[in-house]
Order: sequence, then structure tokens, then C-alpha cells
Amino acid sequence: MVELIAANPHGFWLSLGGVLLAAEMLGAGGYLLWSGVAALLVGALVWLLPQLPWAWQGAIFAALTVLVAYLWWYWLRRRPAAAANGSQVLNQRNRQLIGTRATLTEAMHNGMGRINIGDGSWRAQATEDLPVGTEVEVIAVEGVTLVIRAVSR
Repeated sequence: MVELIAANPHGFWLSLGGVLLAAEMLGAGGYLLWSGVAALLVGALVWLLPQLPWAWQGAIFAALTVLVAYLWWYWLRRRPAAAANGSQVLNQRNRQLIGTRATLTEAMHNGMGRINIGDGSWRAQATEDLPVGTEVEVIAVEGVTLVIRAVSR
């Protein structure tokens, strides 16, 4: 068996990469993905350079595993800024309403009232009393109360 692996090192690395990627699909949570990718890259490199010693193959595998994992981490670190707006409020309907504009269908008394947005009626709070027909914007959420302000035209 060892003679077969020594005669075909590229086959060993490609097989190891395939096994690691298959194990990743079984639910490793990303831990084996980068080792599998690194093993496939080493397999391709050994196929191109068949005289590469085993010590170098192992060192390249280790370095590629760390490098590829670092590049993935670097790429993921930069993504949350773009994805934060949608994913942070995914199941928080009231937070999704911030920035929504609507027209008051009931007058606000003592800074409190109700506002209809879409098919829902929400408790609303404003710093001033507002008449019916005022265009308002949701600026914050406090519990189940939408904080609104009049939109100046």
C-alpha cells in the first residue's frame, strides 16, 4: 500500500482532498473544507511536479490550509457591513419598519396614537400632536411602539 502511495503521490493528495470534502458535506461546519481544498491544490501541484519530496508536500499542504482559511476569514470579515442591514432585522418586523413613511388616518393626542402601515395597526408616539392626513416617517422603535415624526415637504 505504501509503495502505491509513494508511486502516485498526486493520487494520494487528490483522494485525501475528496475524502475531506465529502466529510465536510456530512456536517463538519466548515472545518474540513479548507483542508480539502488545500489537499486538492497539493495534488494538482504534485501532478505537475512529480519529483517534489514528501516533506515539501506536507509543508505546502499545511501552509495552503492556513492561507486558504485566512483568506476565507478575511473575505467573511468584510461582508457583514454589506449584509448587516437585512440579516440583523430578519425576524423583527417592527425594526424593519424604520424609515417607512405613512399617512396618519387618526389624529395624535398627547403625542400618542395609532398608525396603519400595510395591513397592521401600530401604536405610535410623536413629540407633538399631529392632525389626520399628516405624512410621517418611522424613526425608531421602543418595544412595540413606533416613534414617528412629521415629514416636512
